[in-house]
Amino acid sequence: MTPQLRPAWTKSSHSNPDGGNCLEWSPASCTATGAIPVRDSKNPQGPILTFPSHSFAEFIAGIKTDAFSRHHQ
Repeated sequence: MTPQLRPAWTKSSHSNPDGGNCLEWSPASCTATGAIPVRDSKNPQGPILTFPSHSFAEFIAGIKTDAFSRHHQ
């Protein structure tokens, strides 16, 4: 059985010191597995969702272009 490594988590530089409403992700895990683990910064012991790296990249691109804004046309 291979031991599981604990991921090193990263969050946005826009996050406030209290964690805010941010996601955390583990870039090093992507390098090792090709998938990005994502979790809620307010609940680090909660569930971890895993996304294919290309899907996560599209999500980040959408955030940068404000594609998820309620006012986006």
